[in-house]
Amino acid sequence: MRNPNITIAILAIFYAVGIVGATLPIHPDFLLLTPFNLLLSLVLVLWHHPQWSKSTYIVLISSLVVGYFAELFGVQTGLLFGDYYYEQVLGPKLWDTPPMIGVNWILLTYSAGVLVNHLAPNWHWAAKAAIAAAAMVLLDVVIEPVAIHYHFWQWTDGYPPLQNYAGWFVIAFPLQLLFMKTQGFIRNKVAIALFLLQWAFFLSLFLVSSVVSYRLSVISF
Repeated sequence: MRNPNITIAILAIFYAVGIVGATLPIHPDFLLLTPFNLLLSLVLVLWHHPQWSKSTYIVLISSLVVGYFAELFGVQTGLLFGDYYYEQVLGPKLWDTPPMIGVNWILLTYSAGVLVNHLAPNWHWAAKAAIAAAAMVLLDVVIEPVAIHYHFWQWTDGYPPLQNYAGWFVIAFPLQLLFMKTQGFIRNKVAIALFLLQWAFFLSLFLVSSVVSYRLSVISF
């Protein structure tokens, strides 16, 4: 029997270990486990998907393909998100873009969509799509400084431009429209927990990286 509470506990342990491991001196090697963590999160979340259908596969595959090729286009041209490049944390790269970033797009699209479905079940599907896309963008605001500090990816100018967040919404909104139109009835407690755990994970690492940067600046001074 699938017990969502047990699955949530497993995810919480993995993310807690991730926070501790990322802050230890060995963190460059520890962070190379990020692809495994993303895949594990995806498997556990989808294990609790309540009702599989053709439209479910369409949403998941669309999130993977659109997310990956949007990142690929962004890396190659700088036109969508700004000028940035990936380092090694997210695993092997294809055309300078790790396919694992597509898995991340699945996770964020699905979990944000399920969360908004839970919070506003009776809202129009287009309104829910806009809110879910905005939630994804807000999470990216927290992710960016952590990703830069821990070398997930780097920006040519050292920081993400506003264009990055606009680009995120441009990609996330149509994916959420598809999700809400076809999966607007879906309830998945594990997906909600995952989205909140990602917030907790990146906020924690943001605070840690901020403290480390402050101490280094004090020492340098």
